[in-house]
Amino acid sequence: MPRILLIEDEEGLSAALQYQLEREGFAVDVEGDGAAGLERFRRSGADLVLLDLMLPGLSGEDVCREIRKGSDVPIIMLTAKGEEIDKVVGLELGADDYVSKPFSTRELIARIKAVLRRSSGGGTGEPTSVYEGGGIVLDAERFEVTVDGRPVHLSRKEFELLQLLMENAGKVLLRERIIEEVWGSDYFGDTRTLDVHIKRLRDKLERDPRAPEHLLTVRGVGYRFVP
Repeated sequence: MPRILLIEDEEGLSAALQYQLEREGFAVDVEGDGAAGLERFRRSGADLVLLDLMLPGLSGEDVCREIRKGSDVPIIMLTAKGEEIDKVVGLELGADDYVSKPFSTRELIARIKAVLRRSSGGGTGEPTSVYEGGGIVLDAERFEVTVDGRPVHLSRKEFELLQLLMENAGKVLLRERIIEEVWGSDYFGDTRTLDVHIKRLRDKLERDPRAPEHLLTVRGVGYRFVP
C-alpha cells in the first residue's frame, strides 16, 4: 500500500484529501505545517509527498529543498498560486509535479498515480491518466478532451463525470455511486443534476445526442460508457 505524506495547513482540505486518498487505497499521514511535515518525513518516510507551497513557519519551498538534500521521493506541490514563475520555481526545487488550487480530486489522484508509476519505472512509461473509446480521448493530467481529434470544452463536473464513466468502461454505475464520487457524499441537491450533466455530455460528445452510442442510460439503475 503506497504511503502518502500530506503537508497542508488547510484542515478542511487536508481532511477531504485524506478521505479520498484512503478510499483509493493509499495510506495517508497528515501534518499541518512545514517543520512538522519535514520531521515526519525524516522519521517515517513516504512513497510520495503532497506539499502545500504556502505553509506556516517553514515554507513548502524550504521543505522541498530539505527533502531533496537526501531523498528523491516523488513530490507534488499544491498551491493557490497560479503564475508560471511559481511553477518554474517549484519544479526547479525538485518537485515532480505541480497542481494549482482549486483542483479536482480525481485529477490529483490521476497525477499521483502517474508520478508513482514513473518513479517506479513500471509499465511502458505511458501515462495512466489517458482514457480512450469511441473516438473520445480524455487526458486527466492536461484536463483535455477530444472527439475524433477535435478539442471539446467541458466544465469541471462534466469532465469528472466523463472520467469516472470512462475509467469504468462497460460497467453499469449506479446513480448513487456517480453522485457520491462526482458531487461528494455530502451532496443533498436535486439528483436530476446528474441527468442534466449527462445530457450536456451527449450534446458535446455524441454524433446524435438523441441516439447515444457511448453514454448509455440503464433505466432505473444508472449509466455506463461504451467505447
